[in-house]
Amino acid sequence: MPLGQGAASAPQATATALDFAAHMAAFAPFEPHPHLAVAVSGGSDSMALTLLAHEWATARGGRVTALTVDHGLRPEAAAEATQVASWCAGRGIAHLTLTRRGAAPPRGIQAFARAARYALLEKWCCEHFVLHLLLAHQREDQAETVTMRAARGSGVDGLAGMASIVERDAMRLLRPLLGVPRAALRAYLLACGQSWIEDPSNRNPAFTRVRIRAALGPSPLRPGHAFATARAARENEVAQHLGRFVALDPAGFAMIDPRAFAAPKTVAIKAIGAALMTVSGGEFPPRTERIERLHRALLADSAQDRTLGGCLILRRRGKVLVCREPAAVAAPCPIAPGEALRWDGRFWIALDPAAAEGLMLGALGTDAPMVAREQRKTAALRLPAAVLASLPTLRDSKGVVAVPSLGYFKSCRDEAEAAACRIEFRPVRSLTGAGFTIV
Repeated sequence: MPLGQGAASAPQATATALDFAAHMAAFAPFEPHPHLAVAVSGGSDSMALTLLAHEWATARGGRVTALTVDHGLRPEAAAEATQVASWCAGRGIAHLTLTRRGAAPPRGIQAFARAARYALLEKWCCEHFVLHLLLAHQREDQAETVTMRAARGSGVDGLAGMASIVERDAMRLLRPLLGVPRAALRAYLLACGQSWIEDPSNRNPAFTRVRIRAALGPSPLRPGHAFATARAARENEVAQHLGRFVALDPAGFAMIDPRAFAAPKTVAIKAIGAALMTVSGGEFPPRTERIERLHRALLADSAQDRTLGGCLILRRRGKVLVCREPAAVAAPCPIAPGEALRWDGRFWIALDPAAAEGLMLGALGTDAPMVAREQRKTAALRLPAAVLASLPTLRDSKGVVAVPSLGYFKSCRDEAEAAACRIEFRPVRSLTGAGFTIV
């Protein structure tokens, strides 16, 4: 990849004009000696963020760890990660490369890469108790996002753009540069004598975002705060609505009181989307028009079972059951003793170092009837039958070893080993936000 050229002639006032400390103050409070993780690809935006975050954290007795993800999709990626590591080392910034393993799908590469990137970054932060992950999205990125969502017919939530703060279960995603133009970031790098990597895919018109970027020009208008303010008010209203009418179960499903669907349409649609997103473990809800069709069916009290967004939507005993669609569940994966990972975007699983070797983690699937017959504990009896097939399950070469959500263990030995297996329903997106929104 070509490198952006550094120079010492840029105005020294550039760094001051960025006022990074003021942007970070919006996310306060931080711990006394903050440890920040920064996602850095080597491009100008993320390199500028890394340097700014390093200066900010060092001044407060803290530190930064720069994280580069190698998706394994481009032959140049490893060399780029090495270059970023060298730049960071020269400035006393800790750096790690996180590498994705396995095959990639034939289509939807950008969405796949994005999901893999966030999964690796979040996993590292959780394992190292880092509470804040900084992302380098800036003003042009925000303008492009809003334009793309407007073209898809997004409402208030989509037109508010990317949120400056996103709460995860164990950390926060922070975007402190959303109001900063790329030109200011590059001027800052020039003033620091810092080069960057130019990614040619950012000029490839095959990608929608690239075409929109060209149409917007070099200085797109900054999206206003009106939509973000409206979104904050809407989120509070929806959160209260969800609290009244939706009950989440630790086994990973939701029961919805049908009165939830009689709310104002915008609130009901948002609430349904939130429930689908949480139960499916997805990053985003289904398209609004699809949720609207489901909403009309639910209002009509249709008894027909439906699927949407990787979920089953079923009528059960006067309620609406939303559970994971077995056909959409993640493929089985190995899990080693002492390892912790998020599976299917829904469950956080941690094995004790003393656990058995050779275990696979996957869905209960077609073994559900067998386990239900053998299960003698109340957990299996209280769960709807539709939920069982998607429960996280440990298997060895002989078959099912344990279904911890049911308290099911094939043998006493398995029970002793799996008792040290912690499984928690911790979806990528919680049902409601943290109770506050920074706009």
